[in-house]
Amino acid sequence: MKLNIQLFAGIAERLGTSLIEYEYDGAEPTAALLKEKLAESYPELASQIRTAFLAVNQQYAPADTIISAQDEIALIPPVSGGDGTEDRKSEQGASSTKQTTPDGRYQITTSPLSVETTTNLVITANHGAALTFVGTTREMTGEQRTVHLEYEAYVPMALAQMAAIGDEISERWPGVLCAISHRIGQVDVAEISVVIAVSSPHRSDCYDASRYAIERLKQTVPIWKKEIWEDGSEWKGHQLGPWNPMQQQ
Repeated sequence: MKLNIQLFAGIAERLGTSLIEYEYDGAEPTAALLKEKLAESYPELASQIRTAFLAVNQQYAPADTIISAQDEIALIPPVSGGDGTEDRKSEQGASSTKQTTPDGRYQITTSPLSVETTTNLVITANHGAALTFVGTTREMTGEQRTVHLEYEAYVPMALAQMAAIGDEISERWPGVLCAISHRIGQVDVAEISVVIAVSSPHRSDCYDASRYAIERLKQTVPIWKKEIWEDGSEWKGHQLGPWNPMQQQ
């Protein structure tokens, strides 16, 4: 059975491809079994593969998920390490692109982000409070100087996961609106990589929902950043401890 598996971040960089055609010998495997077979086939990446999650049809797949040849399969790494010998530009940053959810409140783009545009998506006459979080590229991390960042995303799944964050917020804080815009490709020092806007009738829910949104985004949304330094580079993904994107906060 031939399976097409999409790769991202450091795993794609190490293998020099964003898609592999994997020949699986046997009946339809579970997600756990396929991951183990991939680890055996690519021993130099075994540790990264085993800590990654499989996505099937743009959803994180539990270990017992049965996989068929017709499925859209992706390997989602939490953190992938680059050795600094290759400064590969994000393929998605090569030209200007923008994709949004049907309601327009969740966006991934290669263009500079507008704080005002994202915030306006949640402003409504019935809400008395709005709060906007802006994430930018930091130059210095300790003694390490960042030249710029490069972001990569599994775009359709990332948009779906961003919208899911909005749904979770609506359930936890009824009436709260959320909008998220994320940039991919190269983001220079002091430029904006993410804008999260929330609004609610009262300010306390805004603070709680905004913090929830950024922490959840780091946990579940398949977006990776590569830090480009003067003397090397490294892919950064989830940095909040043991990674489980299917675990609720």
